[in-house]
Amino acid sequence: MSAGLTRSDFLRRAGAAAAALAVGGAAAPASFAGPHRYTRRELKGSLSIVQWNHVVPAYDTWFDAWADSWGQANDVKVNVDHVSNTELPALAATEARKQRGHDIFGFLSPPAAYQDQVIDHTAVVSQIESVVGPYGDVGRRSTYNPRTDTYFGVSDAYVPDPLIWRHDLWNDVGEAPATWDRVQRAAPLLKAAGYPIGIGQSNELDSNLALLAFMLCFGSYVQDESNALTIDSKATIEAVQFMADLYRSGGDERIFGWNQASNNGFLLSGRGSMIVNSISAVRTAEAVQLPFANDLWIWPMPGGPGGRLGLPQYTGVYSIWRFSKNADAAEKFIVDLCTGSKQAAVASNLFNFPSFPGAYPFKQIYKAAAADKHRPHGKYSILTTVAAKYTRNVGYPGYANAAVDEVLSSYLIPQMFAQVSQGKMSAAESVRSTGQEMKQIWAKWKAAGKI
Repeated sequence: MSAGLTRSDFLRRAGAAAAALAVGGAAAPASFAGPHRYTRRELKGSLSIVQWNHVVPAYDTWFDAWADSWGQANDVKVNVDHVSNTELPALAATEARKQRGHDIFGFLSPPAAYQDQVIDHTAVVSQIESVVGPYGDVGRRSTYNPRTDTYFGVSDAYVPDPLIWRHDLWNDVGEAPATWDRVQRAAPLLKAAGYPIGIGQSNELDSNLALLAFMLCFGSYVQDESNALTIDSKATIEAVQFMADLYRSGGDERIFGWNQASNNGFLLSGRGSMIVNSISAVRTAEAVQLPFANDLWIWPMPGGPGGRLGLPQYTGVYSIWRFSKNADAAEKFIVDLCTGSKQAAVASNLFNFPSFPGAYPFKQIYKAAAADKHRPHGKYSILTTVAAKYTRNVGYPGYANAAVDEVLSSYLIPQMFAQVSQGKMSAAESVRSTGQEMKQIWAKWKAAGKI
């Protein structure tokens, strides 16, 4: 806990964080501009949608109002259910198994494993592109299967996952996290001062994606451009060993038991000096007026021997089940939502970045981010660079697919790192063992004709 901020102070302020986030962004939520009706046919009936409780409460308020207005304009009764993001995977599995549920399912990662349970969304993508231009590379590679030439969903938005660091603490040790070598030099000094770094190695989403992004910076890939498995490589061994050394010299000892909220809590407690996370952590610090809020800086991932690359913390994907009772309305809803992505991005306080860049070009996002009044001035502008230049899809340099999806849901990546950091295996042994498990996964989905 930082000086002058007691635990009770923090907890009291954090209790107001969710509400305060709604007013902490670059602009107020935009109102619904009104959809275009189908020229070929009228819609009718009801439409059910499920998606997560957004981290920015104002976004859910905007979305529900938008959906209601869209329904009135299209003579469709729209019902939106919001659930915890941790509940989505089990709910999707239940609906797919029972062949009933919502018409549209809002996933937070590419649902490639459900390709046979959803419609081909190629026509939906084409309609959106006809209005706002080409699908962005992150969204396209997160929803398209080149083996079957089909889209198993449509990505409306993705969430950049930058590095967040305490500028004051790093400045005290005379360093900045520009490269992973510099992070390694600074880590023991920061920990000695009482401020370790925090990169999770636990069975949860943030650990998964932070470690996968870290691997990219070392030239380590789960698969290649053709979706062939490449995890067992010298680059992966070097990345795993580097992270183990980094943990031992300057990491937080609790990272092996972290849940999805832990890295935010670690930073907001005042103890953490660096995490990899969406801007939600910074927005919360500003909303509750933590004394070090202005010292939370946002940067791209540090550079490594493989370059400087990152992944989205979330990749929003809307998929229409084959058992949907109103597929026409579902398609039109997704088309209008994606073509109006500027409203969604603003309502999310620039948490969501449109997967169709033409709907809200990066130059416009940069201008909105630069107008943010929080200090240091322009701190959020770097998000456009993180998103446009360095963010890749899960599964890069290949496509998101069912095998990659299973690796994520099985948490093989955090386990591969943790086994070495905890001294249970050597880096070579852990990578080899993980590679053997992944071979079985790739063989299964290759036999199924999905990769």
